[in-house]
Amino acid sequence: MKKKPTKKPATPSDRQMKESSQRKAPGASHEVVLLAVTGMSPAVLTETLWALAHEAEPVIPNRILVVTTTEGRAALRKSLFEPLHRFEGRTAWDTFRAALSAEGLDLSGRLRFGVTGDDIRVITTVHPASGQSIELADLRSPQDSAAAADFLLEQVRTVAENPDAQLIASIAGGRKTMGALLYACMTLAARETDRLTHVLVSEPFETLRDFHFPGQPGGPIARGDTRCDPAEARVELADVIFVALRNLFVRELGRKAGTFSRLVETCRENVRLRAAESLKVSIAITRPQVEVNGLIVKLAPLEHLLLLFLARRTKQGEPAYGAYSDAVDDVNTFRKELVDNTPGNDFGDWRHASSLRSVWDDQEIRKAVSGIRAKLRQRGGDAATLATCLPEKGRCSLDLPGPLIHIKG
Repeated sequence: MKKKPTKKPATPSDRQMKESSQRKAPGASHEVVLLAVTGMSPAVLTETLWALAHEAEPVIPNRILVVTTTEGRAALRKSLFEPLHRFEGRTAWDTFRAALSAEGLDLSGRLRFGVTGDDIRVITTVHPASGQSIELADLRSPQDSAAAADFLLEQVRTVAENPDAQLIASIAGGRKTMGALLYACMTLAARETDRLTHVLVSEPFETLRDFHFPGQPGGPIARGDTRCDPAEARVELADVIFVALRNLFVRELGRKAGTFSRLVETCRENVRLRAAESLKVSIAITRPQVEVNGLIVKLAPLEHLLLLFLARRTKQGEPAYGAYSDAVDDVNTFRKELVDNTPGNDFGDWRHASSLRSVWDDQEIRKAVSGIRAKLRQRGGDAATLATCLPEKGRCSLDLPGPLIHIKG
Protein backbone atom coordinates (compact mmCIF):
# COMPACT_ATOMS: atom_id res chain seq x y z
CA MET A 1 0.00 0.00 0.00
CA LYS A 2 1.33 3.32 -1.09
CA LYS A 3 2.08 5.82 1.57
CA LYS A 4 0.22 9.13 1.09
CA PRO A 5 2.53 12.06 0.61
CA THR A 6 2.48 14.46 3.49
CA LYS A 7 1.81 18.09 2.76
CA LYS A 8 4.67 20.48 3.29
CA PRO A 9 3.78 23.06 5.95
CA ALA A 10 2.94 26.38 4.41
CA THR A 11 5.58 29.01 5.04
CA PRO A 12 4.79 32.70 4.95
CA SER A 13 6.25 34.71 2.13
CA ASP A 14 8.80 37.41 2.80
CA ARG A 15 6.10 39.99 2.22
CA GLN A 16 3.75 38.31 4.72
CA MET A 17 6.53 38.14 7.29
CA LYS A 18 7.30 41.81 6.84
CA GLU A 19 3.65 42.77 7.21
CA SER A 20 3.16 40.65 10.32
CA SER A 21 6.26 42.19 11.92
CA GLN A 22 4.78 45.66 11.65
CA ARG A 23 2.81 46.79 14.70
CA LYS A 24 -0.43 48.27 13.48
CA ALA A 25 -2.39 50.74 15.53
CA PRO A 26 -5.90 49.57 16.40
CA GLY A 27 -8.99 51.33 15.25
CA ALA A 28 -8.55 50.81 11.52
CA SER A 29 -12.33 50.96 11.11
CA HIS A 30 -12.50 54.59 12.20
CA GLU A 31 -10.44 57.76 12.02
CA VAL A 32 -8.47 58.83 15.09
CA VAL A 33 -7.99 62.59 15.37
CA LEU A 34 -5.59 64.23 17.80
CA LEU A 35 -6.68 67.75 18.73
CA ALA A 36 -3.95 69.64 20.61
CA VAL A 37 -3.48 73.14 21.94
CA THR A 38 0.07 74.44 21.65
CA GLY A 39 1.99 77.59 22.50
CA MET A 40 5.67 78.39 22.60
CA SER A 41 6.71 74.78 23.35
CA PRO A 42 5.50 72.80 20.30
CA ALA A 43 7.46 69.69 21.34
CA VAL A 44 4.44 68.65 23.43
CA LEU A 45 2.96 67.50 20.12
CA THR A 46 5.69 64.98 19.27
CA GLU A 47 5.92 63.97 22.94
CA THR A 48 2.17 63.24 23.04
CA LEU A 49 2.27 61.32 19.77
CA TRP A 50 5.29 59.31 20.95
CA ALA A 51 3.47 58.41 24.16
CA LEU A 52 0.36 57.33 22.23
CA ALA A 53 2.44 55.17 19.90
CA HIS A 54 4.06 53.43 22.87
CA GLU A 55 0.92 52.54 24.79
CA ALA A 56 0.18 48.84 25.36
CA GLU A 57 -2.09 49.08 22.32
CA PRO A 58 -0.29 51.55 20.04
CA VAL A 59 -2.44 54.47 18.93
CA ILE A 60 -1.29 56.48 15.93
CA PRO A 61 -3.77 59.19 14.92
CA ASN A 62 -4.79 59.45 11.31
CA ARG A 63 -4.55 63.22 11.49
CA ILE A 64 -3.52 66.00 13.83
CA LEU A 65 -5.27 69.32 14.38
CA VAL A 66 -3.47 72.02 16.35
CA VAL A 67 -5.23 75.06 17.82
CA THR A 68 -2.87 77.91 18.62
CA THR A 69 -2.17 81.63 18.16
CA THR A 70 -0.08 83.36 15.48
CA GLU A 71 2.90 83.28 17.85
CA GLY A 72 2.28 79.60 18.52
CA ARG A 73 2.05 78.87 14.79
CA ALA A 74 5.40 80.54 14.18
CA ALA A 75 6.99 78.56 17.00
CA LEU A 76 5.51 75.30 15.71
CA ARG A 77 6.71 75.86 12.16
CA LYS A 78 10.23 76.69 13.37
CA SER A 79 10.43 73.80 15.83
CA LEU A 80 8.93 71.01 13.72
CA PHE A 81 9.17 72.00 10.05
CA GLU A 82 12.50 73.77 9.59
CA PRO A 83 15.62 71.67 8.81
CA LEU A 84 17.81 71.22 11.88
CA HIS A 85 21.55 70.62 12.03
CA ARG A 86 20.96 68.23 14.96
CA PHE A 87 18.95 65.98 12.65
CA GLU A 88 21.38 66.23 9.73
CA GLY A 89 19.28 68.73 7.82
CA ARG A 90 15.99 66.96 8.33
CA THR A 91 13.02 68.50 10.13
CA ALA A 92 12.02 67.33 13.58
CA TRP A 93 8.71 66.11 12.16
CA ASP A 94 10.34 63.98 9.46
CA THR A 95 12.83 62.65 12.01
CA PHE A 96 10.01 61.73 14.37
CA ARG A 97 8.10 59.87 11.66
CA ALA A 98 11.26 58.02 10.60
CA ALA A 99 11.91 56.95 14.20
CA LEU A 100 8.42 55.46 14.53
CA SER A 101 8.75 53.64 11.21
CA ALA A 102 12.09 52.23 12.30
CA GLU A 103 10.33 50.68 15.29
CA GLY A 104 8.07 48.76 12.94
CA LEU A 105 5.01 50.96 13.35
CA ASP A 106 2.86 51.20 10.25
CA LEU A 107 2.29 54.89 9.42
CA SER A 108 0.39 54.38 6.19
CA GLY A 109 -2.65 56.66 6.21
CA ARG A 110 -1.62 58.12 9.58
CA LEU A 111 0.00 61.22 11.06
CA ARG A 112 -1.41 63.60 8.47
CA PHE A 113 -0.07 66.97 9.51
CA GLY A 114 1.62 69.99 7.97
CA VAL A 115 1.76 73.77 8.00
CA THR A 116 -1.52 74.47 6.19
CA GLY A 117 -4.51 76.18 7.76
CA ASP A 118 -6.28 72.83 7.74
CA ASP A 119 -3.67 71.44 10.14
CA ILE A 120 -2.69 74.47 12.23
CA ARG A 121 -5.80 76.41 13.17
CA VAL A 122 -5.23 79.87 14.59
CA ILE A 123 -7.84 81.29 16.95
CA THR A 124 -9.73 84.17 15.35
CA THR A 125 -11.85 86.97 16.71
CA VAL A 126 -13.58 90.09 15.38
CA HIS A 127 -11.84 93.45 15.50
CA PRO A 128 -14.14 95.75 17.52
CA ALA A 129 -13.60 98.78 15.27
CA SER A 130 -13.43 97.36 11.74
CA GLY A 131 -15.57 94.27 12.24
CA GLN A 132 -12.97 92.23 10.37
CA SER A 133 -11.84 88.77 11.40
CA ILE A 134 -8.34 88.78 12.85
CA GLU A 135 -6.00 86.08 14.11
CA LEU A 136 -4.99 86.27 17.78
CA ALA A 137 -1.31 86.61 18.62
CA ASP A 138 -2.00 85.72 22.26
CA LEU A 139 -4.82 85.50 24.80
CA ARG A 140 -4.53 88.84 26.56
CA SER A 141 -8.10 89.75 27.52
CA PRO A 142 -11.42 88.22 28.59
CA GLN A 143 -12.64 88.83 25.04
CA ASP A 144 -9.71 86.82 23.66
CA SER A 145 -10.50 83.98 26.04
CA ALA A 146 -14.16 84.04 24.98
CA ALA A 147 -13.09 83.85 21.32
CA ALA A 148 -10.78 80.94 22.15
CA ALA A 149 -13.60 79.12 23.92
CA ASP A 150 -15.93 79.43 20.92
CA PHE A 151 -13.14 78.40 18.54
CA LEU A 152 -12.18 75.32 20.56
CA LEU A 153 -15.80 74.29 21.01
CA GLU A 154 -16.26 74.32 17.25
CA GLN A 155 -13.17 72.13 16.73
CA VAL A 156 -14.32 69.60 19.34
CA ARG A 157 -17.87 69.57 18.02
CA THR A 158 -16.78 69.06 14.40
CA VAL A 159 -14.90 65.87 15.28
CA ALA A 160 -17.35 64.63 17.91
CA GLU A 161 -20.29 64.87 15.51
CA ASN A 162 -18.58 62.46 13.12
CA PRO A 163 -19.63 58.94 14.15
CA ASP A 164 -16.66 57.47 12.27
CA ALA A 165 -14.04 59.46 14.19
CA GLN A 166 -12.54 59.14 17.65
CA LEU A 167 -11.24 62.31 19.26
CA ILE A 168 -8.12 62.41 21.43
CA ALA A 169 -7.60 65.88 22.90
CA SER A 170 -4.36 67.06 24.47
CA ILE A 171 -4.27 69.87 27.04
CA ALA A 172 -0.49 69.72 27.49
CA GLY A 173 0.46 72.81 25.44
CA GLY A 174 -0.38 76.48 25.25
CA ARG A 175 -1.42 78.78 28.03
CA LYS A 176 -3.21 77.28 31.02
CA THR A 177 -6.32 79.12 29.87
CA MET A 178 -6.33 77.15 26.61
CA GLY A 179 -5.99 73.83 28.40
CA ALA A 180 -8.78 74.72 30.81
CA LEU A 181 -11.06 75.80 27.98
CA LEU A 182 -10.34 72.62 26.01
CA TYR A 183 -11.22 70.56 29.09
CA ALA A 184 -14.52 72.46 29.38
CA CYS A 185 -15.27 71.97 25.68
CA MET A 186 -14.63 68.24 25.96
CA THR A 187 -17.01 68.05 28.91
CA LEU A 188 -19.70 69.90 26.99
CA ALA A 189 -19.38 68.44 23.49
CA ALA A 190 -17.25 65.27 23.44
CA ARG A 191 -18.47 61.68 23.79
CA GLU A 192 -17.78 58.94 26.33
CA THR A 193 -15.56 57.19 23.76
CA ASP A 194 -13.30 60.22 23.28
CA ARG A 195 -10.13 60.81 25.30
CA LEU A 196 -8.58 63.78 27.08
CA THR A 197 -4.85 63.54 27.77
CA HIS A 198 -1.87 65.30 29.30
CA VAL A 199 1.74 64.33 28.63
CA LEU A 200 4.28 64.00 31.44
CA VAL A 201 7.97 64.43 30.58
CA SER A 202 10.78 63.68 33.01
CA GLU A 203 13.28 66.33 34.08
CA PRO A 204 15.34 67.92 32.67
CA PHE A 205 13.89 67.08 29.25
CA GLU A 206 10.60 68.85 30.00
CA THR A 207 12.39 72.19 29.75
CA LEU A 208 14.91 71.40 26.99
CA ARG A 209 13.95 73.23 23.80
CA ASP A 210 15.86 70.79 21.56
CA PHE A 211 14.09 67.73 22.97
CA HIS A 212 11.27 66.25 20.88
CA PHE A 213 10.96 62.56 21.78
CA PRO A 214 12.89 59.85 23.67
CA GLY A 215 15.78 58.31 21.80
CA GLN A 216 15.89 61.03 19.16
CA PRO A 217 19.08 61.10 17.06
CA GLY A 218 21.69 63.82 17.23
CA GLY A 219 23.40 62.87 20.47
CA PRO A 220 23.11 64.41 23.94
CA ILE A 221 21.46 67.81 24.44
CA ALA A 222 23.47 70.48 26.23
CA ARG A 223 22.05 72.05 29.36
CA GLY A 224 24.69 74.39 30.67
CA ASP A 225 27.67 72.20 31.52
CA THR A 226 25.49 69.06 31.56
CA ARG A 227 24.89 66.72 28.64
CA CYS A 228 21.47 65.08 28.63
CA ASP A 229 20.94 61.88 26.66
CA PRO A 230 17.44 61.73 25.04
CA ALA A 231 17.52 57.95 25.43
CA GLU A 232 17.12 58.46 29.17
CA ALA A 233 13.97 60.56 28.86
CA ARG A 234 10.68 59.21 30.17
CA VAL A 235 7.47 60.32 28.51
CA GLU A 236 4.12 59.12 29.83
CA LEU A 237 0.55 59.89 28.90
CA ALA A 238 -2.03 60.60 31.58
CA ASP A 239 -5.71 60.28 30.74
CA VAL A 240 -7.71 63.12 32.25
CA ILE A 241 -11.16 62.08 33.44
CA PHE A 242 -14.06 64.19 32.19
CA VAL A 243 -17.84 63.85 32.30
CA ALA A 244 -19.36 63.78 28.81
CA LEU A 245 -22.58 65.81 28.93
CA ARG A 246 -23.18 65.89 25.18
CA ASN A 247 -25.89 63.23 25.12
CA LEU A 248 -27.75 64.90 27.98
CA PHE A 249 -28.12 68.11 25.97
CA VAL A 250 -29.15 66.43 22.74
CA ARG A 251 -31.68 64.18 24.47
CA GLU A 252 -33.33 66.77 26.71
CA LEU A 253 -33.05 69.95 24.66
CA GLY A 254 -33.51 68.55 21.19
CA ARG A 255 -31.00 71.04 19.83
CA LYS A 256 -27.38 72.00 20.30
CA ALA A 257 -26.42 75.37 21.75
CA GLY A 258 -24.22 77.61 19.61
CA THR A 259 -21.49 79.48 21.44
CA PHE A 260 -19.45 78.27 24.38
CA SER A 261 -21.12 80.72 26.78
CA ARG A 262 -24.58 79.71 25.61
CA LEU A 263 -23.78 76.04 26.05
CA VAL A 264 -22.41 76.67 29.55
CA GLU A 265 -25.59 78.56 30.43
CA THR A 266 -27.67 75.68 29.08
CA CYS A 267 -25.71 73.31 31.29
CA ARG A 268 -26.21 75.48 34.36
CA GLU A 269 -29.91 75.81 33.71
CA ASN A 270 -30.30 72.07 33.24
CA VAL A 271 -28.39 71.24 36.41
CA ARG A 272 -30.30 73.85 38.40
CA LEU A 273 -33.69 72.55 37.27
CA ARG A 274 -32.74 68.99 38.14
CA ALA A 275 -31.47 70.02 41.56
CA ALA A 276 -34.58 72.12 42.22
CA GLU A 277 -36.84 69.12 41.64
CA SER A 278 -35.62 67.64 44.93
CA LEU A 279 -36.41 70.71 47.04
CA LYS A 280 -39.27 71.18 49.47
CA VAL A 281 -39.57 74.83 50.42
CA SER A 282 -41.73 76.04 53.32
CA ILE A 283 -42.17 79.78 53.83
CA ALA A 284 -43.85 81.03 56.98
CA ILE A 285 -46.06 84.13 56.96
CA THR A 286 -45.84 84.84 60.67
CA ARG A 287 -42.09 84.28 61.02
CA PRO A 288 -39.34 85.70 58.77
CA GLN A 289 -37.76 82.40 57.83
CA VAL A 290 -37.67 79.82 55.07
CA GLU A 291 -37.22 76.07 55.48
CA VAL A 292 -35.49 74.09 52.71
CA ASN A 293 -35.58 70.32 53.15
CA GLY A 294 -35.45 70.79 56.91
CA LEU A 295 -32.80 73.53 56.88
CA ILE A 296 -34.08 76.75 58.45
CA VAL A 297 -32.76 80.09 57.22
CA LYS A 298 -33.76 83.29 59.02
CA LEU A 299 -34.33 86.36 56.86
CA ALA A 300 -34.59 90.11 57.36
CA PRO A 301 -38.10 91.63 56.94
CA LEU A 302 -37.27 93.10 53.50
CA GLU A 303 -35.89 89.76 52.32
CA HIS A 304 -38.79 87.73 53.66
CA LEU A 305 -41.39 90.01 52.11
CA LEU A 306 -39.81 89.64 48.67
CA LEU A 307 -39.49 85.86 49.01
CA LEU A 308 -43.15 85.60 49.99
CA PHE A 309 -44.13 87.76 47.03
CA LEU A 310 -42.17 85.65 44.56
CA ALA A 311 -43.36 82.37 46.09
CA ARG A 312 -47.02 83.35 45.79
CA ARG A 313 -46.61 84.37 42.16
CA THR A 314 -44.94 81.04 41.41
CA LYS A 315 -47.70 79.02 43.08
CA GLN A 316 -50.32 81.00 41.17
CA GLY A 317 -48.59 80.31 37.87
CA GLU A 318 -47.75 83.95 37.19
CA PRO A 319 -45.03 84.57 34.57
CA ALA A 320 -41.56 85.85 35.44
CA TYR A 321 -40.75 89.54 35.16
CA GLY A 322 -38.11 90.40 32.60
CA ALA A 323 -36.40 92.88 34.92
CA TYR A 324 -36.49 94.00 38.56
CA SER A 325 -38.00 97.33 37.53
CA ASP A 326 -40.99 95.52 36.01
CA ALA A 327 -41.87 94.09 39.43
CA VAL A 328 -41.77 97.35 41.44
CA ASP A 329 -45.48 98.25 41.30
CA ASP A 330 -46.69 94.73 42.15
CA VAL A 331 -44.17 94.40 44.98
CA ASN A 332 -45.36 97.67 46.52
CA THR A 333 -49.00 96.59 46.25
CA PHE A 334 -48.18 93.30 47.97
CA ARG A 335 -46.09 95.11 50.60
CA LYS A 336 -48.96 97.48 51.48
CA GLU A 337 -51.52 94.66 51.72
CA LEU A 338 -49.21 92.63 53.94
CA VAL A 339 -48.52 95.55 56.29
CA ASP A 340 -52.19 96.60 56.42
CA ASN A 341 -53.25 93.08 57.43
CA THR A 342 -50.71 92.76 60.23
CA PRO A 343 -52.30 92.07 63.66
CA GLY A 344 -52.23 95.40 65.51
CA ASN A 345 -51.89 93.88 68.97
CA ASP A 346 -48.64 92.00 68.24
CA PHE A 347 -45.88 94.56 67.85
CA GLY A 348 -43.26 91.82 67.82
CA ASP A 349 -44.57 90.63 64.46
CA TRP A 350 -41.94 91.11 61.74
CA ARG A 351 -44.51 92.87 59.55
CA HIS A 352 -44.41 95.88 61.90
CA ALA A 353 -40.79 96.58 60.84
CA SER A 354 -40.25 100.20 59.83
CA SER A 355 -38.29 99.07 56.77
CA LEU A 356 -41.53 97.78 55.26
CA ARG A 357 -43.27 101.17 55.47
CA SER A 358 -41.23 102.82 52.72
CA VAL A 359 -42.04 102.55 49.02
CA TRP A 360 -39.70 100.20 47.16
CA ASP A 361 -37.79 100.75 43.93
CA ASP A 362 -35.84 98.25 41.84
CA GLN A 363 -32.73 98.80 43.98
CA GLU A 364 -34.62 97.63 47.08
CA ILE A 365 -35.61 94.47 45.23
CA ARG A 366 -32.03 93.91 44.10
CA LYS A 367 -30.77 94.41 47.65
CA ALA A 368 -33.31 91.94 49.05
CA VAL A 369 -32.40 89.29 46.45
CA SER A 370 -28.72 89.71 47.25
CA GLY A 371 -29.39 89.31 50.98
CA ILE A 372 -31.48 86.15 50.52
CA ARG A 373 -28.92 84.60 48.19
CA ALA A 374 -26.05 85.28 50.62
CA LYS A 375 -27.88 83.69 53.56
CA LEU A 376 -28.93 80.62 51.60
CA ARG A 377 -25.40 80.06 50.34
CA GLN A 378 -23.99 80.53 53.80
CA ARG A 379 -26.41 77.90 55.15
CA GLY A 380 -25.19 75.53 52.44
CA GLY A 381 -26.60 72.17 51.36
CA ASP A 382 -30.05 72.25 49.78
CA ALA A 383 -30.48 75.85 50.93
CA ALA A 384 -27.65 76.81 48.57
CA THR A 385 -29.52 75.06 45.76
CA LEU A 386 -32.53 77.30 46.39
CA ALA A 387 -30.22 80.30 45.92
CA THR A 388 -29.84 79.31 42.25
CA CYS A 389 -33.60 79.66 41.80
CA LEU A 390 -33.68 83.32 42.86
CA PRO A 391 -34.03 86.20 40.38
CA GLU A 392 -31.07 86.86 38.09
CA LYS A 393 -30.27 89.06 35.13
CA GLY A 394 -33.14 88.87 32.63
CA ARG A 395 -35.48 87.06 35.04
CA CYS A 396 -37.22 88.24 38.20
CA SER A 397 -38.99 85.21 39.66
CA LEU A 398 -38.59 82.23 41.97
CA ASP A 399 -37.74 79.63 39.36
CA LEU A 400 -39.10 76.57 41.15
CA PRO A 401 -42.09 74.27 40.46
CA GLY A 402 -45.10 75.60 42.33
CA PRO A 403 -46.05 72.29 44.00
CA LEU A 404 -42.67 72.26 45.78
CA ILE A 405 -43.47 75.53 47.57
CA HIS A 406 -45.53 75.55 50.77
CA ILE A 407 -46.69 78.83 52.33
CA LYS A 408 -47.63 78.41 55.99
CA GLY A 409 -49.84 80.86 57.88
